Amino acid sequence: MASHPYSRLPDYANWRRAVSRVSPGDLDPMVEAPFRFGASARVVTAGSCFAQHIGRFLRAKGCAYLVTEPAHAIVGPNARSVLNYGVYSARYGNIYTSRQLLQLFERAYGRFTPREDVWRESETVFLDPFRPNIQPRGFNSLREFEIDRARHFKAVRDAFENLDVFIFTLGLTESWRMRADGAVYPVCPGVVGGEFSGEKYEFINLTVDDVVDDMSAFLEGLRGVNPAARVILTVSPVPLVATAEARHVLVSTMYSKSVLRVACDQLARRFEGVAYFPSYEIIAGGFASKNYFAEDKRSITEEGVAHVMSIFERHFLEDSEQQTAMRLALQLLNAQSGDNRVQAVAKAMKLMCDEEALDIDPPKKNHGNPD
Repeated sequence: MASHPYSRLPDYANWRRAVSRVSPGDLDPMVEAPFRFGASARVVTAGSCFAQHIGRFLRAKGCAYLVTEPAHAIVGPNARSVLNYGVYSARYGNIYTSRQLLQLFERAYGRFTPREDVWRESETVFLDPFRPNIQPRGFNSLREFEIDRARHFKAVRDAFENLDVFIFTLGLTESWRMRADGAVYPVCPGVVGGEFSGEKYEFINLTVDDVVDDMSAFLEGLRGVNPAARVILTVSPVPLVATAEARHVLVSTMYSKSVLRVACDQLARRFEGVAYFPSYEIIAGGFASKNYFAEDKRSITEEGVAHVMSIFERHFLEDSEQQTAMRLALQLLNAQSGDNRVQAVAKAMKLMCDEEALDIDPPKKNHGNPD
């Protein structure tokens, strides 16, 4: 028999051996990570709602999850949760798009100042248009808002300059921006704050080239302040909650995820020290022989998250005594039973997502975006 490129494929390159014959929880579409990191590596996460799972996992594994914007010592645990401290490395909330990430970097370093940088809801309620849900009921004064924003930008700079590994989960291509200066928002103005105006704001839907250009500019900026930074890109498997395109939300979801997946591939090929992690393929591919979506067909089940993170751990994390001790502690916790355990798990899976505000039944307007 003649020899050809397909004669001796490794198992991972053959569908039958790599997908159809593997057991449900063993599907592993990652071959080899370009780098690994240990417990001492300072890790920063950002992205869409799904990225919050990654941050919780890294903390549970005993990794050096870098938090540069902690709550004040006098703020209690419940208040910290309400005020969204510790959800991400800094209090930037969900970052759904490549444009939003690049904008955060440019604003933190004083390279871009939006014309509209505060929403005044009333005499005593001021909202951050770029973090509308970060401070429930808003800031009490413009001064309080400005102090918090300055502290936040410093925390963002500290995170970018001191991280060893940056993990970013891309969620969307749909966004709304201000016509005057191109400033983009995490959620359409008028949904959770501000007032919508078709004259002021416009809908955009990023292309592959847009995402690659945004992320390339961000990566170059990050390497400018932190030359040794390594980056892991992943695509959120969570579908859009609503679309502003005049088409079915499922079609818009497939467009967004396809664009993001192709962009990630191009970026990982173009930049050294940039890796792609296939969380999207594991959850949304439908090849794990299990349905990892909850009843709403959007939320990811705990089992699905566990599968994704087990693959992440296998390929990216270097084992250590600290992580082994943490793993044993978690096993003891998992061995517990009863209502307390169930409630703890349910609370841990609850995510802070701006986009959930778009899920209004019945919808009165179609100003939506997020994943």
